[in-house]
Amino acid sequence: MIPLTEIWWEATRDRRLVLQQCTTCRHFQHYPRAICIGCGGDELEFRDAAGVGTVDSFTTVLRADEPYTVARVRLAEGPILLTHLEGIAAPVCDQPVRIAWRPLPSGRHLPVFRSADDGL
Repeated sequence: MIPLTEIWWEATRDRRLVLQQCTTCRHFQHYPRAICIGCGGDELEFRDAAGVGTVDSFTTVLRADEPYTVARVRLAEGPILLTHLEGIAAPVCDQPVRIAWRPLPSGRHLPVFRSADDGL
């Protein structure tokens, strides 16, 4: 059996953000689970996400070498993703963001978010 998160991580190799969707009630969820948190069903498929959302909450971690911002991003599909914000000097709640990717040594990528209107 393939671990539930393996499909999610493999999609990041192609810089694709995928979410589980229940085939019964159509509810999207993240992180991957064996059952739907909407209806309790077990018929779940992975679907490509739009990769856009809004900042729900955030905190900036001040470190001597380089501060970073951790945020909860509510995706357009509904689920919340705990992630990093990059290139946003002064984040605010409800700020529109879009996905960007940080490469990992394994060939996979970590989803991070940037301002939706930064033009990149």
